Amino acid sequence: MNIELFQPLLVAIFISAAASLLGCFAILKRMALVGDALSHVALPGIALGLIFNFNPFLGAIVFLAMAVIGIWFLEYKSRLSVETIVGVFFTASLALGTLITPKHELIEALLGNIAALSLKESIISVILSIGLIVSLLLIHKKLALNMISQEMSQSAGIKNKRLEFAYLLIFALAVALGIRFVGALLMGSLVIIPAASAKNISRSLYSFMSLSVIFGIFSAALGIYISSIYGMAPGPIFILIGSMIFITSLIIRRFKF
Repeated sequence: MNIELFQPLLVAIFISAAASLLGCFAILKRMALVGDALSHVALPGIALGLIFNFNPFLGAIVFLAMAVIGIWFLEYKSRLSVETIVGVFFTASLALGTLITPKHELIEALLGNIAALSLKESIISVILSIGLIVSLLLIHKKLALNMISQEMSQSAGIKNKRLEFAYLLIFALAVALGIRFVGALLMGSLVIIPAASAKNISRSLYSFMSLSVIFGIFSAALGIYISSIYGMAPGPIFILIGSMIFITSLIIRRFKF
C-alpha cells in the first residue's frame, strides 16, 4: 500500500472508531441529530480559517467550544432541551458559515477532503482520536448510569453537570475531527449510522459499542479504498456503505430477533 493511501486510511479508521463509539451514547441519550447540528456550528470557524489562512481545524474547535459552553449553560438556566438549544446554534451558524465561506472552498467544507490533510495534521488527528476513545471508555459506565437515571447517578456520587459538560466537549472534538473526513454536511451520519446499525443487532452495551466501532472502521476503510480507485470524495462513499450496513442490520434483526 502506498503512503498516499495509507495516511488517509489510517486517519479515517481512527476518526471513525472514535465517532462510532461516541454515536452509541448519542443514540442512548436521544441526541442523534446533535452531531449533525454541531457540525454546522463549526462552519463559520472553518470559513474564518480559510479566509485568514490559518488551520480551519482550530477555527472549528474554537466555535464548537463556544457553542458547547453556551449549550451547557443554557440547558440548565433555561430548562430547554439540548436539541432545542443546538437547533438555534445550528441555524444561525449554518447561515453565517454559508455566507462567509469562500465559494471555491465551500464544497470541501461541506463534504470534506481527508486526502488534503498534511502529515502533521494526520498525526494530530490520530492522537486526538485515540484520546477521545480512551476518554469515552473511562467515563462510559458513568454515562450509562446517567442515562438510566440522573437521580441514581447523583446518589452514586457522579456530578451530572460536569459529566454532561465533558460529554459535550468530547462530542465537539469528535465533530471537529470528523469534518475533515465527511464534511459539515454529513458529519452527523459519521456518528450515528454505525451506532444505529449496531443497536439493531446488539443485546448488551459492550456488544453495542464493539459492533459500532467495527462497522465504522469497515465503512471508513472501504470508503477510502473505493474513493482512491474511482477518484471520488470518500465521505459520501462512507455514508453509502454505512447505510447499506444499516439496512442489512435491519434485515438480520427481523429474522434473528
